[in-house]
Amino acid sequence: MSWRSQAFRGLVYQILAVTAIALSVWFLAHNTATNMRVRGIQSGFDFLTSAAGFDIGESLYPFDSGEPYWRAFLVGVTNTLRVAVLGIILTTLLGTLIGVGRFSRNVLVRGLCITYVEIFRNVPVLLQLLMWYLLFTELLPPSTEPVVLGPLFLSKGGLNFPIPIWGVGQAWAALGLLAGLPLAWLVRRRAVQAFERTGRPGSQFWLPLLVVLACGVVGWLLGGAPTAFDSPKQGEYAIENGGALTPEFLSVLLGLTIYTAAFVAEVVRSGVNSVPRGQGEAASALGLSPAQEMRLVMLPQALRVIIPPMTNQYLNLTKNSSLAVAIGYPDVVSIANTAINQTGRAVECISVIMLVYLSTSLATSLLMNWYNARAAIQER
Repeated sequence: MSWRSQAFRGLVYQILAVTAIALSVWFLAHNTATNMRVRGIQSGFDFLTSAAGFDIGESLYPFDSGEPYWRAFLVGVTNTLRVAVLGIILTTLLGTLIGVGRFSRNVLVRGLCITYVEIFRNVPVLLQLLMWYLLFTELLPPSTEPVVLGPLFLSKGGLNFPIPIWGVGQAWAALGLLAGLPLAWLVRRRAVQAFERTGRPGSQFWLPLLVVLACGVVGWLLGGAPTAFDSPKQGEYAIENGGALTPEFLSVLLGLTIYTAAFVAEVVRSGVNSVPRGQGEAASALGLSPAQEMRLVMLPQALRVIIPPMTNQYLNLTKNSSLAVAIGYPDVVSIANTAINQTGRAVECISVIMLVYLSTSLATSLLMNWYNARAAIQER
């Protein structure tokens, strides 16, 4: 407990810093509440239980204007998460392919990858969102004359596609897929152990994927092998039935994916470049093909460099989804703006937006930090 102790001084400084932050937050909250009360501005989150009074054009589940605001915010959160999760998956796949393509021995492939990166990462993401939105709403034909791509209908109304009619058979198929996940994990673990023991590369992706799909097929057969689909069809004024992806959703998803994939490609390229060149030469000397060299030697060693900046790109994609309000996609920011205009609870609605993005960012960071710890080189 002496001031000469570095640990004691550090504890005192931390207590003072936390106290200063708490006092600052209290002062701002108290000052805001006082000014709002003086000006007669209502405050509080009691409006969340009131009827929203507006409809939402796109939702994963039914919503009408008579439902409360908290359900409207929930619709906005699910729409935001739908874009963020699908965008992260597609960005990872596309960015990794382009980053690996930078090392191709084919000059044309390498040049196309470089051109992609230099074009899309230097054009503001908002302009790209507007470009895709104009493409879907202006250049595509109307819903009465859609472009037919097999069972798909593409028009200004979006992309319509068949969806299975949910029943007992589909439930069994879903259970089969879930049951296949732990089996696939066991198969992959055995493949990794066999590779470490013998040095012979086994299937660590396709075989586990085949196990999951096979379990799904078994569940589908046990459920009676249903084949009924709700297919879209041309109506008098619009395309009816089936599933649909709106132009707003497609514009946001494509814009964010293509923009962020350019940065992910550079992350992958720099990570692979960080691996000593001798590792690739040793892999070639052992007779590995260029694809095996990249998949089994270069990328696993580059992960420790790739994962931290990749996490930043995932966070950027999630936060950039707030720009969807510019093209009318009903994400959480759009719902909050409508709620502010109707209730005047600006502080409360902005707090909800901040909480949503803070929660999603922290969850992404925790998941990627866990994966980073697993991918790190283990010291003996």
